[in-house]
Amino acid sequence: MLRTTRRSNGDGDQSASLKRGRTPAPIVERPVPKFTDWVDPPSFREALVLHLGRFSESYYQLHRSIIQPGEKFDRATLQSWVEGRRTPQRTTSLELLTRIERRYDLPMGYFKSKLPNPARAASGLLVKGLPRAEQRRLAWHLPDDFNSRPLKEQKEILDWVQNVVISGATEYRRFQAQAMKLRYAIRFPSLTGKQIRASVPNVGAYDLGDQADHIGVVDAPPRLVSELTELIRFKTATLTDIGFQRIGVWNEETTAQKIEHFGLMFGALAASPSGAVHGHGVPLKDISFAMLIFPRVWDWYAQWRERRRGFFTRWECDMLRNAMALVRSETGWLRQHPELASRLVPAAGLISAEEVAAVRADWQGACDFLHAHAGARVKEVERVARIHRDPFEPILPILEASSPVAEYLKIADEILKLRPDARRFPRAAAEVARSYLIIRLGLHLGLRQKNLRQLMVCPRGHLPRSERQLEAQKRGEIRWSERDHGWEVFVPAVAFKNAHSSFFAGKPFRLVLPDLGGLYDHMSAYIERHRLALLNGAEDPGTFFVKTVKRTSRDASYNQNTFYEAWRLVIQRYGVFNPYTGRGAIKGLLPHGPHNVRDVLATHILKHTGSYEQASYAIQDTPEMVAKHYGRFLPQDKAAMAAKILNRVWEAA
Repeated sequence: MLRTTRRSNGDGDQSASLKRGRTPAPIVERPVPKFTDWVDPPSFREALVLHLGRFSESYYQLHRSIIQPGEKFDRATLQSWVEGRRTPQRTTSLELLTRIERRYDLPMGYFKSKLPNPARAASGLLVKGLPRAEQRRLAWHLPDDFNSRPLKEQKEILDWVQNVVISGATEYRRFQAQAMKLRYAIRFPSLTGKQIRASVPNVGAYDLGDQADHIGVVDAPPRLVSELTELIRFKTATLTDIGFQRIGVWNEETTAQKIEHFGLMFGALAASPSGAVHGHGVPLKDISFAMLIFPRVWDWYAQWRERRRGFFTRWECDMLRNAMALVRSETGWLRQHPELASRLVPAAGLISAEEVAAVRADWQGACDFLHAHAGARVKEVERVARIHRDPFEPILPILEASSPVAEYLKIADEILKLRPDARRFPRAAAEVARSYLIIRLGLHLGLRQKNLRQLMVCPRGHLPRSERQLEAQKRGEIRWSERDHGWEVFVPAVAFKNAHSSFFAGKPFRLVLPDLGGLYDHMSAYIERHRLALLNGAEDPGTFFVKTVKRTSRDASYNQNTFYEAWRLVIQRYGVFNPYTGRGAIKGLLPHGPHNVRDVLATHILKHTGSYEQASYAIQDTPEMVAKHYGRFLPQDKAAMAAKILNRVWEAA
């Protein structure tokens, strides 16, 4: 605190107050450094101390030089930076770093790149009109000076982030975002393991969009649950019951998909026609699998989906093929359960009393009629079906590059560039390490999402699981191979979706990962330290990749949805180039899921070899499937390869 003294003159008057101590040095707008060559230190504190010394300034002098009149910024904060007790986090502090960089003629972002967690979103960003949770979600993608920008520019930035980074900017993603606002479904908690909701009235038309909880779903009545349970048992049992026949068996993923699809169909039928969903209004108590024997029910649902979307897609074709499978001769589940006819009741505008009586009188004939009708409908819909979701659209900038894998690898490099100090931010560092390995292993292995997220881990020095154990679990394992002196990925053939394809021929998938780009060091650090930080004392599921365990969620294992979102979050943060923050590796890239990495690998090999067979090796598939899905990227590359050979003739002439 500044103090003053008073001196008395001969007349008894008091002199003006005088400050004790040295007179402050004058403020110089552009100070001259004592030296221009230095060894750049890695940490923020060391860099700040170095440059203060270069310009012979103390933090006190620096504070006087960069703080403008009327601003309130305690110089004790600068002191805490110099002493290493704190680091800048708020937007106001980051603005001061920019001023220091200008004063000392340093590159913009010099100090921020040396912070212990350089990718951490600045605190204090204000986004009006949004809840705090949404503000935290957006903060990563906003520039540090967002608060000081004009309102028009703030709106422009928010629109870009919402449309490109969050939604994905494709036509399908925009449709999906709107469709999610009008959710509809009948769900089966006892089959999916989700919490059962309070029961709802089971009489009369029920608008699923008007529930008190506003999420547009309702639990299925017990009778409908029992029917679906019987269907699932029929399609998943090792042996069928005596007297029944079937073709094909559902695995865990297929079962979950069928539960969801039937729930959507029944939900649309039950939703009120006067509500936002514009369903049919069938009373919940009257819904039964037996009503699926009527062609008009399938026609209504297919046309209802077409009205919502604006056109037919192959989804409707697959749905109609499901109808055919249910009533297929000898093996259809619905055909083999004529007792369900007793549960049929008329539904206004959909099923008449006469039709109910006719079906009860001739169940097999009704099955034959539906099978023929659905087969004809499939051909009609296929003729006009359009592609709504182009799986390649989000990654087109990568697929069009001369080296798609090298382009995608830029995302991993971006992750490493922004990794935090593991000593100060152990959990954040663990999450970054996981993000890096998700991308690296995805590129090295080319596995489907299920096989990648279910990979078990056997730490070095431990006994790996046997092939029989892994076959029983239908999943692979990452373990250390003493024979090859490297990390090996071993996956039994039965774990793959296409286990019976010619690629596997009953043999397991085995690959020794290459120690390139320090991969082994990253894997060892993740297994020994980072993975434990993510588990945070929770039960270990044994998988290589685990979720960040928090107080609100103690389950560390990924499922299909959470792993997809984890991958998508990595792409949002490190892959999509953000022109407002300068972060992100690839311009034009859009958020996507883990399956797209297989597209990158297959397209890369096609571009460099022109061989469908070699491309199939990278994604554990057959040349026929590769040609079917990736042929669109090959013609121009084939022409370029041929031209290169022919051009040699002219060069030699």
